[in-house]
Amino acid sequence: MPSASKVVVAYSGGLDTSCVIPWLKENYGCKVYAIVGDVGQGSEELKGVEKKAIDSGAEDCIVVNLQREFAEDYCFPMLISGSIYESRYLLGTSIARPILAKAQVEYALKIKADGLCHGCTGKGNDQVRFESTYAALAPNLEVIAPWRIWDLGGREDLLKYLADRKIPTTASARKIYSRDRNLWHISHEGAALEDPWNTVPDDIWMLTQDPRKAPNTPADVSITFAKGRPVKLDGKAMPAHELVMALNTIAGKHGVGRVDIVENRLVGMKSRGCYETPGGTVLMEALRGLEQLCLDRETLHMRERLALEFAELIYNGQWFTPKREALWACFDQIAGVLDGEIVVRLYKGTATTVRRKSPNSLFSEAFATFSKDKVYDQKDAGGFIRLYSLPARIAALKNLGAAKPAKARKPSKGAR
Repeated sequence: MPSASKVVVAYSGGLDTSCVIPWLKENYGCKVYAIVGDVGQGSEELKGVEKKAIDSGAEDCIVVNLQREFAEDYCFPMLISGSIYESRYLLGTSIARPILAKAQVEYALKIKADGLCHGCTGKGNDQVRFESTYAALAPNLEVIAPWRIWDLGGREDLLKYLADRKIPTTASARKIYSRDRNLWHISHEGAALEDPWNTVPDDIWMLTQDPRKAPNTPADVSITFAKGRPVKLDGKAMPAHELVMALNTIAGKHGVGRVDIVENRLVGMKSRGCYETPGGTVLMEALRGLEQLCLDRETLHMRERLALEFAELIYNGQWFTPKREALWACFDQIAGVLDGEIVVRLYKGTATTVRRKSPNSLFSEAFATFSKDKVYDQKDAGGFIRLYSLPARIAALKNLGAAKPAKARKPSKGAR
């Protein structure tokens, strides 16, 4: 049994963490403090959350505005790296966990708490992400994970637990989907999605218009980048978090950013999730278009290879590690030339780069033109191709030699 006497809970206001607070007090006799990280989940989700936590038994509850830090220090580095998990998932839930856990640790240290608690299930990835952050930032604090301990089996048990203690809740026995929202995305899991043969119900989507019902006229948006970071939307300078949320609205109207995938969880099982990342999808498309102008082939291809590593690192909850710092140093160096403006066309669920310009562009019309030019001697290509293909030529010549019958050797003198 844990010995912590003062525990900080990562609180969301949902059913699970509303049960966690009284359960901790009853089973551990500890004082419980709640923290809510505002990463852009919306005013409706945060409305009355402090009172809800205190009504559940918390000594206090604080809401910390993390929106700008989340966009600048987590979402944009992920964007610059080009990280996409298993080619589809833009990591909206994964990237939010490190900053939420970090804020929780900072609050715990400030009030001299000796325990940390989260409401993540024992089946998911989030328990790893939270506890890996705890281990990196506060290894001496005790960790309590109720879902791996208590005997409450599901939604009905949780509701009964609160009802028996006359703790108010807005939750009901019939919850259609499990959702997680922040300024980068919203995720949907459960219900009909648990059968991968089911098509996605139309009522699941919240941020994006059905592409079939999106405007028939495309819309162009301009993104200005400075060292890989978006700094202007349609020519207007905006703070990072405001830019992302404004782009969510614009791109969402055109049905951009929907993904339906079956992914491999870190804990070993497969799960199906539907994700909406309208603004992030546009930013990914725009920055890749800028890279095409400004990065040489070897650097671009290296960035693409390292992005696979970075995506897994984020997904697996390894943000506060030397590996992440080393990889980020590389990505940050690469992004030093990524200045410019990109225009992306939005149309019925698609986002396509249509215009590009940069002071650091490596594109040269003089060299690339199909018309007659004075800077490129096409004869030079012959020698290059001969050297480039030399290993294949040598192997082929060797194989040809091996296929020929060996010449009969003349018998030596005296041989019979």
